[in-house]
Amino acid sequence: MKYQQLDNLESGWKWQYLVKKHKEGDAITHYIDRSEAKINIDALMAMEHEPVKVLEWIEHHMNPALEVKLKQAIRAKRKRHYNRAQTHTRKKSIDLDYRVWEKLSQKAKLLDATLSDTIEFLLSEAGKKEHANQKVEDIRKDLHQLLAMDEGV
Repeated sequence: MKYQQLDNLESGWKWQYLVKKHKEGDAITHYIDRSEAKINIDALMAMEHEPVKVLEWIEHHMNPALEVKLKQAIRAKRKRHYNRAQTHTRKKSIDLDYRVWEKLSQKAKLLDATLSDTIEFLLSEAGKKEHANQKVEDIRKDLHQLLAMDEGV
């Protein structure tokens, strides 16, 4: 397994997932009787900070139809959690105008690269250009100084 499972942390995620599903109107218990379902949902709401009880509640009362979706959601959450811990795997977002994104996307297609790789390439090219321009400017200054010395002699 690539990512370590942390029961206390994941129990909180499971609780949040079930509460969210309940607020969206999904049936989170396997009970047909509304009063019995309400009693168990109220019990779930009260155990937010009790991971062991949340896991027991899931085992005894959760709607079986949610089992696969809950596992998928927790697996995705676990991956995002661990990727967030490392700088190189952490997702960043930038705000681009559509026309800028479109130009960047076209350039990425030409380079057969990702948007991130394309941005990195363009920045390195701009740095090289700036460095070359600085060298040309330095050579010009040196040439002017040499010509000024020749005229003075």
